[in-house]
Amino acid sequence: MSLLAADNLHLSFGPKTILAGAGFMLDWGDRVGVVGPNGTGKSTLMRIITGTQPLDDGQLHFARGARLGYLPQDVLEMGGGTVLSSVLAAVPGKGDIEMRLVQAEQELKETDDPDRQMELSQRIVDLHEQIERFETEYGTHEAERILMGLGFEVADFDRPIAELSGGWKMRAALAGLLFKKPDLLLLDEPTNHLDVPTVAWLDEFMRNFKQTLMLISHDRAFLNRQVGRVLSFEVEGLRAYTGNYDQYLQLRDQELEVRRAARRNQEAEIRQSQQFIRRFRAKSTKARQVQSRIKKLEKMELVEVDHERASVSFSFPPTTRTGKVAIGLRGIAKSFGDLHLYDDLTLNAVRGDRIAIIGRNGAGKTTLLRLMAGELPVDAGEIEYGANVELAYYAQHHTEKLDPNRSILDEVWRIVPSMSQTAVRNVCGAFLFSGDEVDKGVGVLSGGERARVSLARLLVKPGNVLLMDEPTNHLDLLSSEALAEALDTFDGTLIFVSHNRAFINRLANKIWDIERGKVHVFPGNLDDYLYHLEQTKKREAQEEPDETEAEPDDEAPAEKITDYQQRKRIQRKRSYLERDVKKAEADVAKLEERIGKMETKLGELEGELAKPDIYDDADTYNKLLGRYQETKEKIEQLTARWEHRLAESEKLKADLDALPNL
Repeated sequence: MSLLAADNLHLSFGPKTILAGAGFMLDWGDRVGVVGPNGTGKSTLMRIITGTQPLDDGQLHFARGARLGYLPQDVLEMGGGTVLSSVLAAVPGKGDIEMRLVQAEQELKETDDPDRQMELSQRIVDLHEQIERFETEYGTHEAERILMGLGFEVADFDRPIAELSGGWKMRAALAGLLFKKPDLLLLDEPTNHLDVPTVAWLDEFMRNFKQTLMLISHDRAFLNRQVGRVLSFEVEGLRAYTGNYDQYLQLRDQELEVRRAARRNQEAEIRQSQQFIRRFRAKSTKARQVQSRIKKLEKMELVEVDHERASVSFSFPPTTRTGKVAIGLRGIAKSFGDLHLYDDLTLNAVRGDRIAIIGRNGAGKTTLLRLMAGELPVDAGEIEYGANVELAYYAQHHTEKLDPNRSILDEVWRIVPSMSQTAVRNVCGAFLFSGDEVDKGVGVLSGGERARVSLARLLVKPGNVLLMDEPTNHLDLLSSEALAEALDTFDGTLIFVSHNRAFINRLANKIWDIERGKVHVFPGNLDDYLYHLEQTKKREAQEEPDETEAEPDDEAPAEKITDYQQRKRIQRKRSYLERDVKKAEADVAKLEERIGKMETKLGELEGELAKPDIYDDADTYNKLLGRYQETKEKIEQLTARWEHRLAESEKLKADLDALPNL
């Protein structure tokens, strides 16, 4: 039996049809990508599967006991508690697995279907293994590993969920789903709020994910690596294809070419029949043949040919030439309270550069763009602009500045009032607003539509230095690629922030990687840079001293290192280890302090529970007992983390002590 069978699904919103008799199946372990332009129904399909969107007609059949996990594009609400506790709460406990095992064993006894018996037998084996591995798979350490992979620090584990921004709430929700390992995991644009390093970690994690996956993503490279089947919203309905996204495109092109050929043959046959009818209609000897061809034409069903999907279509006119250095940053410093992002930062963006800014969330990518755009003042230093520089800046928060009372046409037109209405309409049409759609009010637009309006406003007057912050967010995959194609025609200087690996590789000829307030500059695209980092790590690993060599005599004088490169490498490693030891010791100290406070609190609760008269008030007693048990469990969790961090601290110190003397 399949994990999910969808049969004859129908759904419409007013005159717009989303599904008309659609059907598909998901088997255990399937990895399916859902593709199609914005508004065709990708997210709606996921909501149908989760039961949050009712159908007009049709049925979904799930395997008994199947567990679902769903990450929408926008996580609006999450339960209370801390970041770590919210992840741990995603798994009900070992009893849930044992209950599912009992259900599977019972169903195995009741079914006579050999295929179902085979599936259930394998499922029972898997559940037994899960029970054996429960502490390893669902222990606190695994939850912490996932959180750290998604960019959280140890200090964040005890932060209340309510304090997090929308992007970090999404990460916490994703962590809970990855920890839970549902039978069917539905992810709707999971990389939208992630930085490049976190996307790389998620990519690797998901490739080892054994359960069934349904994925929506505008990142072509990420989608290609994750899926082996595609469900596509086409003009003729929901269609299924085997292979990843690139293979789907090839199959779709082949399919359309066959249909175009069939349509051409039909049209040729129609022309021939029409010529025959016109020529011999008046001849009685040909009357029977004429009537036969007329009836055949009346019954003929034309082969439908799918017209090319509409997507962003724009090209840039030539720009004014700037000076050699388009933007120069000279000794820039920027802080927000106690958060010091930059100190004495000096960089140049040279005319014609296509710079991708990468780095972890919070590193200062958007801040750097806003400093260059003049939206934020520098604390120290200055930003120099080259001769003839005309800046244009796109950011997601600019959609909030759109006037909701204006039409799309007016909102774009007011940027270039000297341009003719026809020219402005053409620009709007390039961003998928054609005909009467340009008269729609901005206030009724979706997030993706508002993003396209902001892009149209920017690109109708792009200047010669273009700054862009996550321009592909809220765009579907086809529009993201069309935007990259358009930007490829831009002959000015482009500086952009993006987590979309395919987008960066298409456009970038230079990488600015922000790490701890420093910017590492690398000539090339993202794949080139990641390969460079990988090779650097391999070289450093090969240069590591062989720990299996005999330890030197403690009483003998330590051998001095004389080779310059070796000395520099050891100095660098010592610096990193000293930093990590300091951080680990600080974490251990904080945890010890928290454990001490919790133990004091536990002692106070024990004292309250020891009073004889407490048993007279059942309500007060139960509340105290609940607080006592909660505090005790918290101490156990903190102690486990303290032991783990202490072991890491001791290992780091041992590695530091093992370094040769210089």
